[in-house]
Amino acid sequence: MPEEPTGQEPTEVTEEQEPTTQEEPKGSSDPWADPEKARKEIEKLRKEAASYRTKYKEAEPLARKAKEMEDAQKTAEERLTAQLAEEQKRRSALLDRAVRAEVRALAADGFADPADAAAFLDLASYAGEDGDVDSDQIKADLDDLLKRKPHLAKQSEPRRPAPDRSQGSSGNTRSKSDPAAEFAGFLGQRLR
Repeated sequence: MPEEPTGQEPTEVTEEQEPTTQEEPKGSSDPWADPEKARKEIEKLRKEAASYRTKYKEAEPLARKAKEMEDAQKTAEERLTAQLAEEQKRRSALLDRAVRAEVRALAADGFADPADAAAFLDLASYAGEDGDVDSDQIKADLDDLLKRKPHLAKQSEPRRPAPDRSQGSSGNTRSKSDPAAEFAGFLGQRLR
């Protein structure tokens, strides 16, 4: 019979959606239906499992040795990798220290605090691959830094204020008398 249109498209039924209600026929094809056939099947499976256990026991020491050798090799590689990383870190720290010392030494003459010069410069750019420090570039960059930030420069001499004679009381005439006599006169005026 053809289906009537209901305004919706008909849905197709696939095999996955169909319920499977077929049962295994109980007969000669099911080994578990007959106790004697089930016992024979169990013995067959036990022998098969025993042979797999035997093969596993024979292969287990070989697999363990292979894993140990792999771990030993891996450990050596990891150890060497760790040593290489540590040496690179140490080399980088020493090179950074050498550059920082060079910057401080060259900044000592022109800067109030040579550590300020190291703070404003990119120290990694002065180190070469061979470990040499580019002193000429450091000098040029220090001069440029002093031009950009003159407040970092060392002051030539401390500035002393010049005395201004116009300040103060100009009409103050001091007597050339004894200070003790002046003090006694002051007290006498206050006590009256």
